[in-house]
Amino acid sequence: MPEDGSGCIVGIEDLPEQECVCVATAAGDILLCNLSTKQVECVGSVDSGLSTMSWSPDQELVLLATGQQTLIMMTRDFEPITEKQIHQEEFGEGARKVRVWNRELVLQSTSEPISRLEQALSWKPSGSLMASTQEKPNRHDVVFLEKNGLLHGEFTLPFQKGQVKVNELLWNADSTILAIWLEDLKVENSHTNSYVQLWTTGNYHWYLKQSLHFGSLEENRLVSLLWDRENPYRLYVLCQGWHYLSYDWHWTTDHGMGENSQHMSNVAVIDGDKVLVTAFQHAVVPPPMCTYELQLQQAVNQVAFHTDPKHSGDMAVLDACNKISVYRYGQSTMNDPTVRFGAVGGNGFKAAVETPYLDKTYSDSNEVMNPLGLRFLTWLPDDSFLVVGQGQHAAQSVLHHLTAVPHVAGAEEEHLNLRLSVPVDGEVISLCCSPETRTVAVQLADGQILKYVWEASAPVLEPWQTSNGSAVQFPYPCVQTSITRISGEEMILGLTDRYRFFVNDIEVASNITSFATYNEFLLVTTNSHTCQCFCLKNISVKALQAGLSSAAAPNSETLRKVERGSRIITVVPQDTKVVLQMPRGNLETVHHRALVLAQIRKWLDRLMFREAFQCMRKLRINLNLLYDHNPKLFLENAETFIRQIDSVSSINLFFTELKEEDFTKSMYPSLNGTCNAQPLQHSDQKKVNVISFSYCRYCLSILTAHVKKSPPELEIALQKVHDLQENVTPDVKAVSAEEALKYLLFLVDVNELYDYSLGTYDFDLVIMVAEKSQKDPKEYLPFLNTLQKMETNYQRYTIDRHLKRYTKALGHLSKCGPEHFSEFLNLVKDQNQYCEALKLYPSSTQEYKDISDAYGEYLIQKQLYEQAALIFARAGIFAKALDAFQNSGSWQQALCMASQLGYTKDKLSSLARSMLLTCFADYEMPNCPELDLFSETSSVVTASDMNSKYSHSNSRISARSSKNRRKAERKRYSLKEGSAFEDMALLEVLGESVRAVETVKDIHILLKQLVLFGYDEQAGALQQVLEEVLELMETSIPEIWTPDLQQSSVNPVLGPNSTANSIMAAYQQKRMMTPVMKDQWALRLSKHCYMPTVLTFIQL
Repeated sequence: MPEDGSGCIVGIEDLPEQECVCVATAAGDILLCNLSTKQVECVGSVDSGLSTMSWSPDQELVLLATGQQTLIMMTRDFEPITEKQIHQEEFGEGARKVRVWNRELVLQSTSEPISRLEQALSWKPSGSLMASTQEKPNRHDVVFLEKNGLLHGEFTLPFQKGQVKVNELLWNADSTILAIWLEDLKVENSHTNSYVQLWTTGNYHWYLKQSLHFGSLEENRLVSLLWDRENPYRLYVLCQGWHYLSYDWHWTTDHGMGENSQHMSNVAVIDGDKVLVTAFQHAVVPPPMCTYELQLQQAVNQVAFHTDPKHSGDMAVLDACNKISVYRYGQSTMNDPTVRFGAVGGNGFKAAVETPYLDKTYSDSNEVMNPLGLRFLTWLPDDSFLVVGQGQHAAQSVLHHLTAVPHVAGAEEEHLNLRLSVPVDGEVISLCCSPETRTVAVQLADGQILKYVWEASAPVLEPWQTSNGSAVQFPYPCVQTSITRISGEEMILGLTDRYRFFVNDIEVASNITSFATYNEFLLVTTNSHTCQCFCLKNISVKALQAGLSSAAAPNSETLRKVERGSRIITVVPQDTKVVLQMPRGNLETVHHRALVLAQIRKWLDRLMFREAFQCMRKLRINLNLLYDHNPKLFLENAETFIRQIDSVSSINLFFTELKEEDFTKSMYPSLNGTCNAQPLQHSDQKKVNVISFSYCRYCLSILTAHVKKSPPELEIALQKVHDLQENVTPDVKAVSAEEALKYLLFLVDVNELYDYSLGTYDFDLVIMVAEKSQKDPKEYLPFLNTLQKMETNYQRYTIDRHLKRYTKALGHLSKCGPEHFSEFLNLVKDQNQYCEALKLYPSSTQEYKDISDAYGEYLIQKQLYEQAALIFARAGIFAKALDAFQNSGSWQQALCMASQLGYTKDKLSSLARSMLLTCFADYEMPNCPELDLFSETSSVVTASDMNSKYSHSNSRISARSSKNRRKAERKRYSLKEGSAFEDMALLEVLGESVRAVETVKDIHILLKQLVLFGYDEQAGALQQVLEEVLELMETSIPEIWTPDLQQSSVNPVLGPNSTANSIMAAYQQKRMMTPVMKDQWALRLSKHCYMPTVLTFIQL
């Protein structure tokens, strides 16, 4: 090219069919460079020179702008068609800024003058719009023009006026993305920055989805930007230093999914330097509206939700400067200025949605030359991050595992430490994490799947293998992947951009537009405009493939119709909502029948009848399912159902829909094939009659039920009568409060009912009962008037003491303040309510210590020294605890108390000697185990001296032979059903279970320690379990070893009619019955001698 610049390139076009490149120079030459022969041919020349060259999208026509301000249209073979002047005056007056010619180069339209319209211009491939840029007084806009030259929409660039210039606008092949190439305006003594921004539109709003910052280095300055013609989401970038970059983009939905009902099902949308977050648990609003938005300092390139299900609402935001901003929920009470409410907030409205706060901002200390050098950010459950970087070679990636560096005081930003870098031989195109198995699936461009286990001692990257050991590799790269379980086996789901759906390497469908996993369900949308749901719990891959390939029945709960082009955004956990997005950007919420029925079944199993009933009414699910799901459970909880529904009309609606049909078999069969229903004892009865009989006792019957309970629930019955008086109904058939009270007085003595009414603290109810009694008003009115003048807690204390309900009285008196504590302590001492009193005060208070002191003195009076010592020790009264432990003979605990009191070594030694002398003096006491220890030790030594090596050898042989004999007997008496000696084996096993009780004889030591350290609930639970086991054994022994069995074991069957087998079995039963009878004696000894000691401690 000439050095004067006249030969510089003004246009270049790749012509694949001709295998050459067309180049236009400023000097006017048109050159064809053959790529196969490497030859250059000049096919034409324009004397006035060329300013630009442009080819039609089908490469059938080429348009040249000459130096004489003319347009020359030529064919692909460079044959001239026509030539026209650019500045024509056929339409309108004055200078025109935008002129539109048709394919025959006939001027179609001329726009009105547009002030400060810039040179960048790009025609939208699918549509009649052109994009350009315009500087306005206070902003820099991208504007759109129609074919007729009229303006049609605009959006503002995120820069100040005069900060940048737009070099070029480029639409991708399917017109979904607009790429903008920008540069900073030149400033003296500084280098300009280059940017590439990718914009998309939805719901008439333009979003800045990606921002690539190329920095200010000269070698990184952009030279060319180009979209691929065949792959609409591939972008090519060429930099000044011959640095070539290729970016492949795909759409993804950033959403959280977890257990926390407050912050789950959040979906994030990137919009420049803002992240729009919608909490679909609370509000379904389409973008650009949102629940709240996060304001960042730089443009956002990626959002990653925490993969820990308990923190699924937390977000990590990666911006264009490779900084990671972490937003968390729940720990900060201050409002974050970077978080602002969206559609749910406003003037006069208070949002009930919790918002996150900016916890930390991490910066990357390493200079990354390429924009988007860190990608596929994944926030692991252990609060570390996984990102993918570029390797040393073009087809190599690096998997970086980053952890937080300890915070440095005064630092505005924190840094991430590189825990591990794993080179990957291939281009990583996706990551997906499974918090259950703590693994990450890494997909390469060739479809290969690798597994990264980050919690291993040495994290490794290995091929993902199926259960039979074969490596998993998708036949085609997938733009969406997920890890799930199918029939209990962990598998990889993948969806390509051509709607091909894979499970591991098996293609199960070719018409899937989107998918989502939720618990054990898989939801997919198809090209046939349906949404299908499958339960993966008990299904094979072949069955799933068959279900996706065949059309389900129209009334099947697995399939429903959806709007054309719908794709799944999220499934709201613990709910029935599936959120779909339409192609134009709006949202639609559907309640898929399979998810609805699954959620209703969960509610019914948890006895949440109100939620199930409301959902069934709203979504038109037949109410028979309330009963048919589990008839036994429903009838057993009839009162719960009535209490939760709490509406006569709703209950009547339920009765009117009842039919003699099992809807779990006809209309609503379970997807997973399992059923939790328990059969009724009288299954021959009709369903409607069974339910009607169970619910006929609605008003007076309920009062009767409360009175007849043991103990009677008279307060509840009185409260229902009072509710009838408050809620007067015009229904003449309804039971009035007066009738209900008369009926209640028929069942209960009036004086007893008066006391119970007084115990409700409702004076209106007391007067209502008193008026129906024979009491003189002079007897009860003065007392009631005195009570009404008291403070509420003291009033209730007085009532409870009057009714001798001392436990409740203590509870109310404890709330009256410290000035009433002396009265409280006196009541505790008078009524021996020490245990209940200790529950009312924290262990750190002085009141707790005073109560414990009184309780310990009371136990000492009862000569329960060890229990008293425990009480003293729990309250920190160590001196009294020491004396009590000494009196009980617990020398270990006594020494512990002495240590707490700060005894010197001499005092400790003196204390130990005195207790040892006491123990020797009273050697018959069972509380001195050292004497037994000394005795056992001396016995062992004596036996060791007396025995010889031959006796030891004989004993070992004898023990071995007896062990082998017992082993052979156990093998002979098999528990296998139908074996010859199955009954013998059962008796032997049951006998061993009874003998095993003796192994827990030292459990009282554990109970004492639990009580000492304040674990009362655990001690009570342990005691309860042990008591139940002993009770079960004691009641089962007479059923297992019946008197007839014991008698037959004593008298073996002998005689002429006996056989060898019968005689051997009879003798074997006799042999087995002897230890069993001993076991019964041991069991009774354990229960009656050992249990009272344990129960004493639980009463604490």
